[in-house]
Amino acid sequence: MLLPIEQRIAAELGVQPRQVIAAVQLLDEGATVPFVARYRKEVTGGLDDTQLRNLEERLGYLRELEDRRVAVINSIAEQGKLDPALREAIENAETKQRLEDLYLPFKQKRRTKAQIAREAGIEPLADALLADPGLTPEAEAAAYLNAEAGFADTKAVLDGARQILMERFAEDAELIGKLREYLSDHGVVASTVIADKATDPAAAKFRDWFDFREAIETVPSHRALALFRGRNEGFLRLQLGLDSDPTDGSPAGPNPCEGRIAGHFGIKDQGRPADAWLRETVRWAWSVKISLHLELELLGQLREKAEEEAIRVFGRNLKDLLLAAPAGPRATLGLDPGLRTGVKVAVVDQTGKLVDTGVIYPHEPRRDWDGSLHALARLCEKHKVSLIAIGNGTASRETDKLAAELIKLRPELSMTKIVVSEAGASVYSASELAAKEFPDLDVSLRGAVSIARRLQDPLAELVKIDPKSIGVGQYQHDVNQSRLARALDSVVEDCVNAVGVDVNMASAALLTRISGLNPTLAANIVAHRDANGPFPSRAALLDVPRLGPKTFEQAAGFLRVTTGSNPLDASAVHPEAYPVVERILADIKKGVREIMGDSRALGQIKAERYTDERFGLPTVQDILKELDKPGRDPRPEFTTASFKEGVEELKDLSVGMILEGVVTNVTNFGAFVDIGVHQDGLVHVSALADRFVKDPHSVVKAGQVVKVKVLEVDLPRKRIALTMRMGDQPQAASHGGGARDARDNRGGGRGPAAKPQREPAMAGSLANAFAKVLKK
Repeated sequence: MLLPIEQRIAAELGVQPRQVIAAVQLLDEGATVPFVARYRKEVTGGLDDTQLRNLEERLGYLRELEDRRVAVINSIAEQGKLDPALREAIENAETKQRLEDLYLPFKQKRRTKAQIAREAGIEPLADALLADPGLTPEAEAAAYLNAEAGFADTKAVLDGARQILMERFAEDAELIGKLREYLSDHGVVASTVIADKATDPAAAKFRDWFDFREAIETVPSHRALALFRGRNEGFLRLQLGLDSDPTDGSPAGPNPCEGRIAGHFGIKDQGRPADAWLRETVRWAWSVKISLHLELELLGQLREKAEEEAIRVFGRNLKDLLLAAPAGPRATLGLDPGLRTGVKVAVVDQTGKLVDTGVIYPHEPRRDWDGSLHALARLCEKHKVSLIAIGNGTASRETDKLAAELIKLRPELSMTKIVVSEAGASVYSASELAAKEFPDLDVSLRGAVSIARRLQDPLAELVKIDPKSIGVGQYQHDVNQSRLARALDSVVEDCVNAVGVDVNMASAALLTRISGLNPTLAANIVAHRDANGPFPSRAALLDVPRLGPKTFEQAAGFLRVTTGSNPLDASAVHPEAYPVVERILADIKKGVREIMGDSRALGQIKAERYTDERFGLPTVQDILKELDKPGRDPRPEFTTASFKEGVEELKDLSVGMILEGVVTNVTNFGAFVDIGVHQDGLVHVSALADRFVKDPHSVVKAGQVVKVKVLEVDLPRKRIALTMRMGDQPQAASHGGGARDARDNRGGGRGPAAKPQREPAMAGSLANAFAKVLKK
C-alpha cells in the first residue's frame, strides 16, 4: 500500500513526516507560506519558503491523485469489473499516468471496431489464435462468418480479431509502462520542415530545425520550446522516433518496441500457421495505436518539463530583479527617452510622491539641447534632485549624454545618473492602477514616474506591473500562462514579505502582496490611512474595516510602523512575540531603544533562557538577530554600472573592448548584458567563468553589474557575443552566418535554439547561441 500523502512528501523533500503534517495543517487553516516560513519555525521544524512552496505544489498534486483514484475505483466497480488484483494495482498507483493506464480498458469511449467485432462474437477467435499459433487463421475464421454484422468473409473476420487484439495490446497497463520507459531512454525527437514552407521567409528563423534529431532525454528546455514553437507556427513537423532508426536511408532493422509487445504476449515466429498473422497484428498495434499514443504523451511530457524549467528560470530572474538594491529615499528625476515625441520628465520626492512633470525635446527633430538642459537644471535645483533615472529604451544613450552635461552644469547638487530598465513601464502607464494613482496625468508621463520610482525602490514599483510584462523569461509566451502567473505571483509574494513594507508609505498594490492581505483589505488600509493619518502602531491596524485578528496575525510581522512609539513596530519581530522581548529587557534592565543595535549586549543573552511552550529557540534567536539589526533590508547595497563614453550604438563596438554592463536576463544557456548600445549582448554559459558552469544563475543574477569583453559583433543581425573571462581572445567581427541563429532576449525569446553538437564551447562562436530566444 502507498504511504500517506504527508509521508510521501516528507520523503521527497528529505524532511520528517511530522514537519510536513504540521505545515499542511497550517496551510489548510489559511496560513500563508511567508508567514509559516518566518513565524512558525518551531511548528514546522524550520521549513523554509522554497520547501514550503514545493510542499504546497506536491500536496495539491497528490490530493488530486487521491480524488481521481476514488473516482476510478467507483467507475470500475459500477461496471462490475473491479477484482481484488485490479483494486490493489489502482490503490498502489503512484502517479496520475499510472492510474490512467490502469483505467484505460474501462474508460467509456466511442464504439470502436474492436467492440463491433466483440459484439459479433469474434473475440473467441482472437483468443484462440493468440493462445495457439498452430491454428490456421483462415480455417478458424470460417466458423465466425456473420454477414448481418458486417463479417461476410474470412478476411473481415480476421480483421475483426486483429482489432480486438490490437486494442488489448494498447490497453495493457504493464506493457504500456514498459514501452513508455523504453521510449524515454531511447526515443529521439526528430523535426523536419514542412515541404511547402521551406522557402517561406518567415521559416528562416527555424532553419536549424529543418532536419534535426536529438535524444528526448537530453533536449533542454529552451530547445524543446523552440521546436514546439516551430510546429505551432506551421513550419516544422515533430515526430518521436528511436535511436536505432537509420538516418542514412538504409532499411530499418527489427523494431525493438514491436519485439517487446510480442515478448509480453508470448508471440514468437516459429513458422506456425498463425505466427505471421500475429506478427502483423503486433506491427499494426504498434504503428496504428501504441506509438501514436506514446508519442503524443511523451512529447506532451517534454513540453510540460520544458515549461516548468522556463517558469523556474523566469521566477529566479524575477526574484533577482525584485530584490535588486534600492537607491533609497532620495529625490529623483525620471527621464523616459524619446525622439520625435520628446523626453518625458517626472520628479518624485524622497517618499516617491510626484512633485513635477514636463517634456523636453533635446533630440531630433527639434534638437533643443540647451533649452532642455536649462529646463532640467531648474527642476533639479527646485526639488533638490540627487538621482537621475534614465529609461533604457529609444534615445537612451543620447539622453544619458544630456544627463551627464546636466551633472556638470550643476555640480553643487552632487547628482548621480543611472540607466534603468523601463521594461513594463508602458504597461503600467496604461493600467487601471496608474489611472487611479494619476487620473489627471498624461499616460506618456506616467512612464517617467515609474522609471524614477523603480530606481528608488525596485520592489515597491515593480509589484504594480504584471510580472510577465517585466520580460526576464525565456519563451515566456510559449508556456502555460496560468501556471506562469501562479508561479510568478508566489515569487512576488515571497520577495515582498522578505523585505517587509512601511504601512504608512506603501501603495495598495504593494500591500496586496503582504501575507494575509488581499486587494480589498489593502484598499481599506490606504483609505483608513488617508482618512485618519499615519498608523501610530501595528495594533492600530485592527481598526481597519474587515481586518480581523486572523488577518492581523498573518500580516502584522511584515508591516512596519517606522514613526510609532514602539520601536519594535518598525522591526520584523511579530507583535505576538513582544512579551518575549519584554522578558529579556526586564532581565537585562535596559530599554528597547538601548538594546537595539547593541551587538555586544545582545551577544551575551542566552536565547535558550527565554524559550517556552509557544516560542522555541528559532524564534528567540530570530528576535535577537532582529534587535541587533532592526528592520534590516535583505537586499544588497546599491551600485551602478558606468557605460563607456562614446559607445552608444552597435557600430561603436570593437572586438576586444572591455566594458561595464548590467545583466538583464539569465537563461539556461547564458546571460544577456546591457552595455548601453540598445542591444543586449550574450555571455554564453561557457564564457561566464574560468571554470565549468552548469547553472548560469550560480554566477550571475538579473540586475548585477558585470565587466565583459566584446568577442564578436554582427552588425547586420544586431548581435553581440561577450565574455566575462578576460583571458578569452576575441575573433574577427562577423557580418554573416557567425551568429546563425541568434536573437536578443528582451523578455521572452521567440526563436530556435542551437543544436547541441553545434553549440559553442569557446569564444569564437558564442553568437551562435542567440537563437534560443528572440525579441519580444
